[in-house]
Amino acid sequence: MATYALSPAHRDQMEVSLVDSDPEIAQIMVRSASYSLRVLVQWYLTVRLQEKEIQRQRESIVLIASENFTSHAVFDALGSPMCNKYSEGYPGARYYGGNQHIDAVELTCQARALKAFNLDPAKWGVNVQCLSGSPANLQVYQALMRPHDRLMGLDLPHGGHLSHGYQTPAKKISAVSTYFETLPYRVNLETGIIDYDTLEANAELYRPKCLVAGTSAYCRLIDYARMRKIADKVGAYLIVDMAHISGLIAAGVIPSPFEYADVVTTTTHKSLRGPRGAMIFFRKGVRSTDPKTGKDILYDLENPINFSVFPGHQGGPHNHTITALAVALKQAASPEFKQYQEQVIKNAKALENEFKALGHKLVSDGTDSHMVLVDLRQKSLDGARVEAVLEQINIACNKNSIPGDKSALTPCGIRIGAPAMTTRGMGEEDFKRIARYIDQSINLCKKVQGELPKEANKLKDFKAKVASESVPEILALRQEVAQWASTFPLPV
Repeated sequence: MATYALSPAHRDQMEVSLVDSDPEIAQIMVRSASYSLRVLVQWYLTVRLQEKEIQRQRESIVLIASENFTSHAVFDALGSPMCNKYSEGYPGARYYGGNQHIDAVELTCQARALKAFNLDPAKWGVNVQCLSGSPANLQVYQALMRPHDRLMGLDLPHGGHLSHGYQTPAKKISAVSTYFETLPYRVNLETGIIDYDTLEANAELYRPKCLVAGTSAYCRLIDYARMRKIADKVGAYLIVDMAHISGLIAAGVIPSPFEYADVVTTTTHKSLRGPRGAMIFFRKGVRSTDPKTGKDILYDLENPINFSVFPGHQGGPHNHTITALAVALKQAASPEFKQYQEQVIKNAKALENEFKALGHKLVSDGTDSHMVLVDLRQKSLDGARVEAVLEQINIACNKNSIPGDKSALTPCGIRIGAPAMTTRGMGEEDFKRIARYIDQSINLCKKVQGELPKEANKLKDFKAKVASESVPEILALRQEVAQWASTFPLPV
């Protein structure tokens, strides 16, 4: 029988309905609907429980660092009549009538977003209409830069994200690198830590308009103070993309970037555990003082960013998503959420310690956040093969580029995140067990690869073999993992 690592109050938060957990939002929704929310919820859950995807989630160990399980209440809001309304514009300035309840929800969502991150409304504003993280980043760039202005972001193989302007010598991969000039900064290959000295030297030469501090596969804390100094030195805006770690920041278990950043973007799922969407936070008030006149120079971010979101890149916002986000943000300000994020950190550390005990090498030698990156080069394996075996035994993680990789299709790392299974109640001992399953899978990869004939030993051949139901170790592990995973509650 599984031991639930978090409090009963946390489990209640994940499983109780919207009507019971957030009556403020529920009442606004009911006023805008002509039928019972409870009936809708019961119908929705009944249909969902019949789907095969629910079974997959229930019987799987989900280690994809960008995934999580939202609460019942968030589901209730997401599958609600709030999706029926078009509302181009912003609260109090819509292009359609009948938006009084939509306005109320969006204003509530904005207020809760600022509260979740302990922000002063006089100094910070937030746009909650963004549809997802990459468009939100593009919307910020377009608001702050002209075409072919310069941007610097962490290189993708070194832990950055596509939307920070990734390109290769042969091709511009992200559209951001087509619209703007981009130069990556990188980590020190020996330590796996961002090379701030080289970043600063390159920034002084390149003079970017925007400096992006954000990651998708970097396990250490970012030195926001150092990034701020570099941005100030070259006259750049400092944009922080906290998509992966926003839940940890809201809970106060890792340092906040808001003291240093001009703009902060985040997705709303991942560690924040809301619906699939994004937010843009922007500074208000005084930016600096003119050294010659002594007059205050004010930030001019709110109008350009809001205009870039709508009408610049989007039409009508997804009101059901904003409603669900409001629910998630209320949860993010709760003691149960803080306890959850503390457990995420503990579980990631448990992964680190167990992998080291098993003889595996970790990128940057460990983690300060919600995930670890395992370097498979010393095992003469690639992440694609390990991912394939893990998928066959009901463990979902992803292959991931690591510093020094040459191929994104067969990178030498796997990324393992703690948020999703921590939501389901797993603790440190459970994550040590997960590390042992992954260790078994790595050894099984070497065995299967070694048994393939020389004329049929490519990745496609390997995948066909492990999916053929002919490897007894895979069949046994799949059954064991499915039975174990099913003992932890799934909030659907």
